[in-house]
Amino acid sequence: MSKEKNIIKGRGAQLNVRNKFLEASHETRDDFLEYCRLEGEVADKNKTSYLEVFPKTIVNKVTSPDVGMAYSMNPYQGCEHGCIYCYARNSHEYWGYSAGLDFERKILVKKNAPHLLEQKLLSKNWSAKTIVMAGNTDCYQPAEQEFRITRKCLEIFLKYKHPVAIITKNAFIRRDLDLLKELTAHGLIAVNISITSLSEETRRVLEPRTASIKKRLETVKLLSENNIPVNVMIAPIIPAINSHEILPLAKAVKEHGALSIAFTMVRLNGAIGEIFTDWIQKTLPDKAEKVLHQIAECHGGSLNDSRYGVRKTGEGKIAEQIHNLIRIARNTYFKDTDFPKLNHSLFEMQRHKMKYNSNGQTSLF
Repeated sequence: MSKEKNIIKGRGAQLNVRNKFLEASHETRDDFLEYCRLEGEVADKNKTSYLEVFPKTIVNKVTSPDVGMAYSMNPYQGCEHGCIYCYARNSHEYWGYSAGLDFERKILVKKNAPHLLEQKLLSKNWSAKTIVMAGNTDCYQPAEQEFRITRKCLEIFLKYKHPVAIITKNAFIRRDLDLLKELTAHGLIAVNISITSLSEETRRVLEPRTASIKKRLETVKLLSENNIPVNVMIAPIIPAINSHEILPLAKAVKEHGALSIAFTMVRLNGAIGEIFTDWIQKTLPDKAEKVLHQIAECHGGSLNDSRYGVRKTGEGKIAEQIHNLIRIARNTYFKDTDFPKLNHSLFEMQRHKMKYNSNGQTSLF
């Protein structure tokens, strides 16, 4: 820990909040910290651990009416990127962990995801519907460099000519350019790159282990130059932190080849409100009250907003100003560009073909 500000470096969350599903909770007491100091021991090694889990399914039906996707899949649970605002933090509580530091340091790895995906695509009742990779946690987070699960899943999508979309803020997606180009040739891929700010200082504070802004813009350019359709997520927009950057961000991503932009307002549901409040009071104390007040103003006076249709866009004067800026950005930079629809027509024929081997006999699937 930093002695100056008592800040855990390289992490977003600065504490482990209590898991609402567990009776017991873990607390780091001052007397323990003092003992470690006197003994010359490290109280918290701040290491990331990878834990293999064995889910029975990998494709999830999304029932929320305002999310904008029908099906998602997540090769990893938890995310080492450490974005302080991440809505996925709450999902870590279902696995028995904290939405705070545990979310960033205990990464659950689903090595059987490619097999489960193939089983799903071969099931009798499945018809082609776009599956979004990383609907919850980033499929190109640092764990992917070791486990390569996302790449193996993309190989399955290509094998069966099935449409897939990706959401990421990691430039590591460039490793899979070969597969992305093949998927693009059949109209099967859409990529969403999240860029929250043009400021590296802001990025390091909000998203400590993500790719730099420069690398993300370069990724948008590389994908676009290879005709891979890219939408940029200016998300989330946080009043008094990055809300002033909407127009310059839109201009920059357009110049790098993005076809469209999308946005969401920050919302601090569940445990995230406590995590974010603790974080901003420690890292941006001069701005803390202003930011928290303006976030609440966008959500009916509360940091927590679960109302469908409003929770992602916000309401009130500040939200209205942000909506107007997004409208101006789209009209100025994206009026003449269209984001292509994915191809759902190839899958059934390809699946039928894959069910038969070279001897004309059906496979075990």
